[in-house]
Amino acid sequence: MSEDSGKITLALVDDEALFVSLLKGFFEQKPDIRVSLTANDGGELLEKLAEAETLPDILMIDLRMTGMDGLSTIEVMREKYKDIRIAVVSSHYKKTFMGYMLKSGVSAFAPKGVSPDVLYDMIKGIADNGYFFLPEQMDVIRKQVSSKAPGPKLEPESMLSEREVEVLELICKQCTAQEIADKLFITKRTVEGHRSNLLLKTGAKNVAGLVLYAVQHRLIDLDECVRF
Repeated sequence: MSEDSGKITLALVDDEALFVSLLKGFFEQKPDIRVSLTANDGGELLEKLAEAETLPDILMIDLRMTGMDGLSTIEVMREKYKDIRIAVVSSHYKKTFMGYMLKSGVSAFAPKGVSPDVLYDMIKGIADNGYFFLPEQMDVIRKQVSSKAPGPKLEPESMLSEREVEVLELICKQCTAQEIADKLFITKRTVEGHRSNLLLKTGAKNVAGLVLYAVQHRLIDLDECVRF
């Protein structure tokens, strides 16, 4: 077993070299995270991913960069590297972008002004639960979800089973796959199977998208999606 076995692997992409260097140094002091790749824009990232022996678990990327920007990179990532979760950390952060980011398959969105400790919590949250929300983003997401949003369709092909709804509710409460398995007295592999079915049935791109679906269809209160 390698020394890095079990660590969260992280890719950092930003055209501000000092920002990347400081973040790399911060994360490498954490025993459970390894920075496996850095790049100064989306184009360089894609080149390095194409040559990488193993892919990172999570990508932290800026929106506006001198070369290939974050939005264009995210679009390509969602097509070619669907298993890599994405966190956007940008000086062009606006809370009103949150709904768009979730629909684009982003797992977390934060301004560069947040503390490194918040970024660490973000990476851990994404690794454990598939998404991470800042407290102030709750009201924004709630406002972006229409109060007139229709309820779930009940056609057989789109109906969620009772068990799938239970799993979805626990996902929204930021329970890990193992925690869900323990609460429902099923195996972790069964939980992962239910999660795959939920993604397929709802059309969500990732776990954060499942949360948005649950809120839109009034399957859970948004306040239950935050656990501190």
